[in-house]
Amino acid sequence: MIVQLDGKRLKIEDVHEVARNHARVRLAPKAKKAVIRCRKTVEDLVAEGQLIYGVTTGIGELSRVRVPPEVGEELQKRIVYSHSAGVGDFFEEDEVRGAMLLRANLLAKGYSAVRLSTLQTLIKMINKNVIPAINEKGSVGTSGDLSPLSQMAEVVMGEGRAFYKGKLMSGKKALSLAGIKPVNLSFKEGLGLINGTQMFTACGALRLYDAIRLMKTAIIASAMSADALRTPLGGYDKRVHEIRPYNGQNVVAANLRKLLRGSRLAGKGTKVQDAYSLRCIPQVYGPSIDALHYARQQIEIEMNSAVDNPLFFAADRERISCGNFHGQPVAMVLDLLAIAVSEIGGLSERHINRLMNPNLNVGLPAFLVKGEGLNSGLMVAQYTAASLCSENKLLSHPAIVDNFSMAADQEDHVCMGPISVRKLKEIVRNVINILAIEMMSGAQALDFLDGKPGVGTLAAYKEIRKVVRPLKKDRVLYPDIQAIAKKIADWDILNAVEAKSGKIGLVWKR
Repeated sequence: MIVQLDGKRLKIEDVHEVARNHARVRLAPKAKKAVIRCRKTVEDLVAEGQLIYGVTTGIGELSRVRVPPEVGEELQKRIVYSHSAGVGDFFEEDEVRGAMLLRANLLAKGYSAVRLSTLQTLIKMINKNVIPAINEKGSVGTSGDLSPLSQMAEVVMGEGRAFYKGKLMSGKKALSLAGIKPVNLSFKEGLGLINGTQMFTACGALRLYDAIRLMKTAIIASAMSADALRTPLGGYDKRVHEIRPYNGQNVVAANLRKLLRGSRLAGKGTKVQDAYSLRCIPQVYGPSIDALHYARQQIEIEMNSAVDNPLFFAADRERISCGNFHGQPVAMVLDLLAIAVSEIGGLSERHINRLMNPNLNVGLPAFLVKGEGLNSGLMVAQYTAASLCSENKLLSHPAIVDNFSMAADQEDHVCMGPISVRKLKEIVRNVINILAIEMMSGAQALDFLDGKPGVGTLAAYKEIRKVVRPLKKDRVLYPDIQAIAKKIADWDILNAVEAKSGKIGLVWKR
């Protein structure tokens, strides 16, 4: 697969393919022309003696200080050096590849005034898998991701540190082994490589990609619980949801009907209606789906936007100092996603509780094991799910509402988006494990029941039983949870279910 960059059409699926599956990247011919045209603009303006932020002036509060053009190259290097101030663990490889892709796509728009050769060097690094070593903490999201992107720019310059073929080495050595010539930065290119939101936006795009699939898996897990607890099906009736026409609510109900098709368990009990956690699955999960759609809209706009400063408009031979680097639009949806994904886990834990509790699980053994007393069954697996949900509550507190002033109050409002996305990453990990416990519990419950489950439920059950055998007496549980969690993270359960029941869509077809 080849992903072509023109600064306009990048999707989160493209980020996934390049970041994780190493799809190759190339520049669209029109983008090359736009980059060359914009570069000429900055060179002309410098030759005319124009005062240009970050080109012939210092940056931040020091923008009032004029810098002569003859030291322009040194200024760009020092901008990169001074902003490389990150701490903490390194970002993962897919996150860095995603950030490089997004930065290349921004430069391809032709408003940042970098040379074509500099952009092509960045693309070569992606294609030859030279991965800058970037510390994950230190960015406040405005002016974008200055610190992490500076560590990326160091490697473009043949400095800093990078991973190549799995080994950490100097950036100079990594470029040399990959056959890539380092760049001597020219006017605007230091700022052109570091000013923007690409690091946390790339991480957000990857988390969103995962959350979309996690949402589909959560619907499957819910269908297993509904089957095992013989939930009345009236709560999922098409007529009910059409007269409350939210996209997400209708999508969840339609998918539950599909997954439970052919079941001889769901709806077969004596209950007139069920508890909210089962009856209201569409109403609870639906808003999370709608949040995913909104997040996709915002993140994909950002991925295809010019968020540099200053921006150069070649047609008008003009540059404008602006604030497009402010990460507020992305940070806000990442905080929303944290809530949306946490709610997936929250409802899942309620299903686990009902499956375990002999007062609620309509005749199933306590904690889903025979010989209770001697055996504790899956009791403490629910503790784990509850613990993860509690952690998610804390992680769901929005980072965006915090603020500090930077650069002697020149930069006096920041978005904290990088913190939002780190929280979201941990929430996604937690919810994978919560869903693994629900699916383990659902499979265990089905083993006690006579009657065929729904077509989707049965497919999920069979996939789980490939890695986890039924629990007949107590055993260590964490390997079972981890095995199912891996099946979820690798999309094996989702793929197996869709192969039998059809695609689980997240868009309502009226």
